[in-house]
Amino acid sequence: MQWTTQPRAYGASADVDLSTTHVSRRPHGELLGASDKMREVRELIGRVADTDVTVLVRGESGTGKELVARGIHAASPRRDRTFVKVNCAALPAELLESELFGFERGAFTGAIQQKPGKFEFAHHGTMFLDEISEMGGALQAKLLQVLQDGEFARLGGRQDVRVDVRVVAATNRDLESAVAEGQFREDLYFRLNVVCITLPPLRQRRDEIPALTEYFLHRYSEHYNKPAPALATDTLRLFAEYEWPGNVRELENLVKRMLILGTDAPIRRDLANAIAGRTMPVGPIPALQTIEPAPLAVAPAMAVAAPAAPVFITGSLKDIARHAAREAERELIFRTLQQTRWNRREAAEILGISYKALLYKIKEAELDKAS
Repeated sequence: MQWTTQPRAYGASADVDLSTTHVSRRPHGELLGASDKMREVRELIGRVADTDVTVLVRGESGTGKELVARGIHAASPRRDRTFVKVNCAALPAELLESELFGFERGAFTGAIQQKPGKFEFAHHGTMFLDEISEMGGALQAKLLQVLQDGEFARLGGRQDVRVDVRVVAATNRDLESAVAEGQFREDLYFRLNVVCITLPPLRQRRDEIPALTEYFLHRYSEHYNKPAPALATDTLRLFAEYEWPGNVRELENLVKRMLILGTDAPIRRDLANAIAGRTMPVGPIPALQTIEPAPLAVAPAMAVAAPAAPVFITGSLKDIARHAAREAERELIFRTLQQTRWNRREAAEILGISYKALLYKIKEAELDKAS
């Protein structure tokens, strides 16, 4: 694999050939990659863009699902209309419903005037529903009605509102399993999955890492007005060996960090530790220093009189998995807040969620500086 660290003029021409270039400025924005899989993605975008068909975009976090949605909108007849994005995981169900569908005056305490929802703002445009798998059952039924009939009622409303909206949904979860477990409506799944575009993870596109690195170096060198540092051979080798759990977004953040620091030495150290399994992956927390896991408290050998009694955990496997996921999320949020000195906006950006979503999760997890 040949690496180059001299930036090329990516996107210098607005009419570059989509089949050969690493970056296409039109119509797919910054949807990067020249592999067969990424060419298939761009080809699918071109085929579905001029229709009103509902599209389901699938892929791990950080693979570029929003870029696909924006590419579909930009290449569609709706390109001059509004593109509206809603993250279904960012708000609790009751707030998400009012966000999507709006409410009438007096619908609930504090509703002092009518408020249109996002679907009304997206009229004649495109609605991007990110993390659609996190939408609750009642809202799923209401969304299904919009997709089938183009109608919905605001909260507290007596009349239906008609809209013409093209819907693109995205998920990083296995929707088939969610349907089988009763967490996602089967009829909504089939209604969303008319055309499915699946983005490959970065670990399946390793040959593209050199070009992606070069592109981000050039882009953020101009953005931050800083010279691009020369990448050591060891850094490039680690880039090729690392699993990239945060995918392209993680690579982009590492390049930003490298430019701000003016050296790739901390990146090289953290990647080596992550590959060796000594630390957590560097992607979720692109910190200025490696975060080592807290050591386990081990009692002296002489103090151990007998093995501890076994702890029995009750509940279904699903409940146990949900509890473990909540604890892992709480730990990650807490570590990120510590690393950013409790700068919530910076922490939200690092975690890849909205500021409102982070505030909600902090409150839900009962996190504060004292904890």
